[in-house]
Amino acid sequence: MAEFYQLLKQNRNYRMTWAGQVVSEIGDHFNTIAVFGLVYQTTHSGFAVSGVMLARAIPMLLAGPLAGVALDRFDRKKVMIASDLVRFVIALLFILAADGKHPRLIYALSAMLMFASPFFTSGRAAILPVIAEKKELHAANSLMQTTQWANTAIGSFLGGLSASRFGYEWAFFFNALSFLFSAWCISQLNTPSGFRAKRSMLGEDQVVRPWREYTEGLSYMKSIPLVYAIAMVYVGWATGGGAAQILFTLFSEQVHHRGAEGIGFLWAAAGVGLVCGGRVGHWLGPKLDFRQYKIVIACAYILHGAAYILFSLMPTFGLALFFIGLSRAAVAVSSVLNFGKLLRLVDDQYRGRVFATLETLTWSMMMLSMFGAGWASDTYSPRAIGVVSGLLSSTTSVFWVWANMTGRLPQPESEPGDDDIEVHGDPNV
Repeated sequence: MAEFYQLLKQNRNYRMTWAGQVVSEIGDHFNTIAVFGLVYQTTHSGFAVSGVMLARAIPMLLAGPLAGVALDRFDRKKVMIASDLVRFVIALLFILAADGKHPRLIYALSAMLMFASPFFTSGRAAILPVIAEKKELHAANSLMQTTQWANTAIGSFLGGLSASRFGYEWAFFFNALSFLFSAWCISQLNTPSGFRAKRSMLGEDQVVRPWREYTEGLSYMKSIPLVYAIAMVYVGWATGGGAAQILFTLFSEQVHHRGAEGIGFLWAAAGVGLVCGGRVGHWLGPKLDFRQYKIVIACAYILHGAAYILFSLMPTFGLALFFIGLSRAAVAVSSVLNFGKLLRLVDDQYRGRVFATLETLTWSMMMLSMFGAGWASDTYSPRAIGVVSGLLSSTTSVFWVWANMTGRLPQPESEPGDDDIEVHGDPNV
């Protein structure tokens, strides 16, 4: 914790980014819990809930390539601010649908909100090595992810309470204000080198060719085996992880009969597990050599899948909360370690496209997973769907172990030392 405190105290750019992250992500969960609770109370259908998630996932899939190209072509800071301002307007419009009488509006606004999101979220990942020094990068990555997961716990808990006691309008209003605060925080960032990617092959006077530039990013990812493998890990997790977005609502409403507050508690337990796992990942990171790192990743996904299966089978709400927390803790360990590798390996000129592609791939598979879970929910019990989801997520470890045993995960040339990492800017401005 002392390392995180020193980072926030000494690095103003990171401190402002972190403050915006805290408020905006808590606001996101206010919106998520309110939307899920509103849709289920109106329709009493798991398939309708999956429809909301599909309305969010498809735009993410379409926006990912555009966001990646924009972030590597234009000023990343300006792109992020524009994303926040657009989301502020969209989030306010959700208030018009808070009475539950306009389901189509909820779907449309959910789609619009998520279309604008990758321009910010991928941008935040892309600028992290710019606002943090080399020696700070591991702590900066760990704190960013741990904060994201803590926000899941806090935002989900408070969002559930707010929705059940004060109505959905206040949840939507707070979400809108959070985007304004985030935009202000990002506007305060400043580095001598700026926030444009360092492009070696493309001048600013050349014509923008989004698809060509995006496919160049894909080729770059495939050229580095570890980056490609990490991308496949994200996809493998999403085969079951997408279903979880639906199942939390179903388990609260149908299995444990807890309503909107129960949804908040489940998301909060997941967030607590992620925070604990993030701390473990932060502690482990500097201690692992490359061989040990690969072993930990495989074990993390085996534990994740097993714990999710147990969550699905538990007879009491308390035990369900414990095992969903354990499942998410295992995911967090993997995420901190893998994301740290990407921050060190990916060249600045490709960083926006790489992180946007990861979001696109993850949401594409999550979309299929959510659709399958929503369709199955009208025929099968949430418990049965949860068991299948846990089994699917754990298969990630099978791919990882196979790639390692067949020599497809060699240690990258730049991996041994951080001295090879190029990081720009003065974080103390």
